[in-house]
Amino acid sequence: MRLYEFESKQLLARSGIRVPRSQLITSTSSLSLAEDLLPGIVKVQTLTGKRALRGGVQAVDDVGAVGVFAERFLKQGFGDEPVDRIFLEERIGFTEEYFLGITYDNRARKPLLLFSRHGGANIEETARSSPELVKTQLLPPDGEVRSYQAIEWLSEWGFSGKLLLRLAGLVRKMARLFHRYDALLLEFNPLAGTDAQDLVVLDCHLDIDDDALKRQALEFEGLSSRMEGARQPTEFEQKAREIDQLDYRGVAGRMIEFDGNLGLLIGGGGASLTAFDAVRNSGGSPANYCEIGGNPTVRKVQELTKLLVSRPGVDKLAVIMNVVSNTRSDLVARGVIKGMVEAGKDPSRTIAVFRLPGAGEEECRKILDYYGVPFCGREVSIDEAAALAVARAEEATGHCA
Repeated sequence: MRLYEFESKQLLARSGIRVPRSQLITSTSSLSLAEDLLPGIVKVQTLTGKRALRGGVQAVDDVGAVGVFAERFLKQGFGDEPVDRIFLEERIGFTEEYFLGITYDNRARKPLLLFSRHGGANIEETARSSPELVKTQLLPPDGEVRSYQAIEWLSEWGFSGKLLLRLAGLVRKMARLFHRYDALLLEFNPLAGTDAQDLVVLDCHLDIDDDALKRQALEFEGLSSRMEGARQPTEFEQKAREIDQLDYRGVAGRMIEFDGNLGLLIGGGGASLTAFDAVRNSGGSPANYCEIGGNPTVRKVQELTKLLVSRPGVDKLAVIMNVVSNTRSDLVARGVIKGMVEAGKDPSRTIAVFRLPGAGEEECRKILDYYGVPFCGREVSIDEAAALAVARAEEATGHCA
């Protein structure tokens, strides 16, 4: 979940990180402080990227230019995304453009610091064509970088004197912010270096882990209902999110709605995408994409199942997951059956396929057998389970004999 630039910079300013002076503009009548910030840079506040390349960032020298820019985007939006805020910042003179970022290294299970002396809009191309220009360093998972550690890294990267100390202090503050806000990405690009060897963050991206939204929602307005990019969640998707927030244990509610008739409970790493594609490749029409995993509670699976099978037009439900070790298949089965019964559905008629081998498999078989639902184990591939689910969904709608 990405924050708007103005939200990210508010956090930086509170943490003692220098950002340009600014004004948030919500209408052409709110330009009272604009004169004090000119010459300046005016930017649309959007969750989509490449604003500068698409005309969403512009240098302005007078209030009239600010008003023209604001009126245009506040009325027309930015691409497909509506715009209700424009951000005006003072223009900062600088001699160097750096890139400084922290992301999460899933393999090492630690934050990863990235730094380049070649910041700006083409940093992705720089990283691809000249990876040696991007320095990396694994960070402590608790966000506490010691001064001597930061100084040692930056000394190796060619810094010294006052700039070295200021960069080291910035790295320490950045690491704390990354940890404090459950971030998956915190990026300063460009990070401007001035003649006085000051450091100013000219643009900032902060992406928060979706699983932490409930904890962070109190600090940011509308965060719990915001999606990456321009698309907003449907009412159905929002209900699924609320179900996922019933309990912190496991995932059951990350939903994308489609127009099909076959409900899906899928998961197991990349197996969720594999199962979704297998259903479509077999000619099926998914009603949703929905990941479950991490051993969600029976209640979360129950409520999610009830939501799926109660949706108009959904005839069948397919449960297709990889071989599980961190999710108990018997608990998923209990939740699915409970949700079916509460929705007034016959499990034996509504469950098109149930493929969930792994932990709790024997108990899962017993539960499903009691309700007349066949269990599919390792002997049935994900592709085969998807094809079986599609065939049964077509039978329910009369598309095949």
